[in-house]
Amino acid sequence: MPHLVRFLMRHALIGFALAIVFVGALLALDVARLGSLIWVSPTGVIAAFVLTFSIGVTFASVQMGFAVMLLSETDTGPKSGRGKPNRAPRPAFARMRSVRGRRSGTSRMMVQH
Repeated sequence: MPHLVRFLMRHALIGFALAIVFVGALLALDVARLGSLIWVSPTGVIAAFVLTFSIGVTFASVQMGFAVMLLSETDTGPKSGRGKPNRAPRPAFARMRSVRGRRSGTSRMMVQH
């Protein structure tokens, strides 16, 4: 199995494990009487499974996203000699004329181009 597939599966399983712990805490602490509702309902097992699965998909997706975004990249420059590096835009100053009723003279205003 490719390394990246194993990497993503490992982090998806971590997300599902966190979801199981989260749903277990929700049911054990009876948040919003959710635990009581699931324990007395005849279809409580199905409801708990659906809740765990849906939260598990969400947590697994978030965990995989975090893992991918936190991968470090050591390459800092272009690999080929083509192109010039991107530079941050510099502000340019523009002259403004005075408006009637205001003080005469010029003022500076930053303009992005």
